[in-house]
Amino acid sequence: MPRKFVAGVALLALLVGGGAGAAGGYLAADTAAGPSAPNALEQPPPAKQTGNVPEGSIESVAAKLEPSVVQLQVQGVGSANEGSGFVISEDGYILTNNHVVEAAAQGGRIVVAFQNGDRAQAEIVGRDPTTDIAVVRAENVNGLTTVELGRSDDLRVGESVVAVGSPFELAGTVTAGIVSSLNRPVTAGGQGDQATVMDAIQTDAAINPGNSGGPLANMQGQVIGINSAIYSPSQGGNVGIGFAIPIDQARRTADEIIENGHATQTYIGATVGDAPQGGARIGDVQAGSPAEKAGLESNDVIVKMGERRIDDANTLVAAIRTRAPGEKVTFTLADDSKVDVTLGGQPVAVN
Repeated sequence: MPRKFVAGVALLALLVGGGAGAAGGYLAADTAAGPSAPNALEQPPPAKQTGNVPEGSIESVAAKLEPSVVQLQVQGVGSANEGSGFVISEDGYILTNNHVVEAAAQGGRIVVAFQNGDRAQAEIVGRDPTTDIAVVRAENVNGLTTVELGRSDDLRVGESVVAVGSPFELAGTVTAGIVSSLNRPVTAGGQGDQATVMDAIQTDAAINPGNSGGPLANMQGQVIGINSAIYSPSQGGNVGIGFAIPIDQARRTADEIIENGHATQTYIGATVGDAPQGGARIGDVQAGSPAEKAGLESNDVIVKMGERRIDDANTLVAAIRTRAPGEKVTFTLADDSKVDVTLGGQPVAVN
């Protein structure tokens, strides 16, 4: 469907161009006897652009990122998929989304297409469905250009950002926008412990199917997020609401995957649901869990974590998953009491 749409646009442009040419030819023939009018076609072309692109411009960010952004072509059992990723090591480690590569997890095939036209087979190093992060490694490569990772904990709403990826298989596509919102809880598939809940960066930079796994960067060309999901009232179209995984969380998860072969999920050991008056209501508390050790009980309602307001269960899950195991956080309950919890960690089981 996307390719047909693009072809249709091209055809329309050709038809318009042809019509305009015919009309222009008729007018020229009709006025040939009069004095010649100024004609832009007779003017010499301007001098070619020279020098370096301005620092902090979209052009400079694109020039810095494009050599490190790849297209991932994924073949699974009875399915095919494609998405984006970016190089994080010279010897072939690539960061992307779990949903881009999961089809190849059971005997599938991944091909990495680099900007310079090179191609390589790749294998999955590890993946985390709960955060939608995966690491793959291209085989028999070296000397690759890596991205520069930034930080996401100091982003500001309104800050300019640039996205690079392969929407609709159009590799190397660059779009730009701003940070529209921060700490946006987004649920993107899965169930139970495998549910993907992101504490996302919201952006209006155009993100479409195929952009998934590609970088979202600041104006220094540093990667501050992984493009992962879009909101669309219809199938697959960009309406200016896209979501990226903060790079601080992605960096920690990627480190764990490369070091251990699996990610670690941060948890408190209790089920949670939405409280009718707002907040996250504690359900069952596991014996020996961080929640039990801290004194949390069933029907407690958490309304704040640190200084962050907790509106519902997804907000709490997203906020917890951004933290590392062993961190201590303070929950404020609906009765204004406070509970200190040391967060636990457990290996993510990949179904």
